Amino acid sequence: MRRYILCGGICFALFSCGKKDVAHPVLTKAQMASLLVDIYLAEAQAQSVPKPQDSLIKFFLPHEKKVLEEHHVSDSLLKDTYRYYYAHPKELEAVYDAVIDTLSLYEQRSYSKRYTHPEPPLKKMKAE
Repeated sequence: MRRYILCGGICFALFSCGKKDVAHPVLTKAQMASLLVDIYLAEAQAQSVPKPQDSLIKFFLPHEKKVLEEHHVSDSLLKDTYRYYYAHPKELEAVYDAVIDTLSLYEQRSYSKRYTHPEPPLKKMKAE
């Protein structure tokens, strides 16, 4: 009987002391890409303000906080998501591919809006 208790205790200790891999919730690739796009756009907007570099960080932090609130993402969730994607570089590469594609599309749209000239109106000829 003593052996069974000792053997059961050892088995319990072995299985209960193992590190459990509890999956933390992280943002999906699409959610992460969308968040990063908005953060990069906010950063670019902050850099367009003529201020010294060290002041830009103070200027940018409220914008970053606003972006996180809009996406309903906490700081801890963002950190967990970064850790996850840094541990999975192939997935991180897919996220950044989406970010680059989206920012390139924004740039193309912005460029075309800025540099396309509307057609001049046609002059009506008077019938004489």
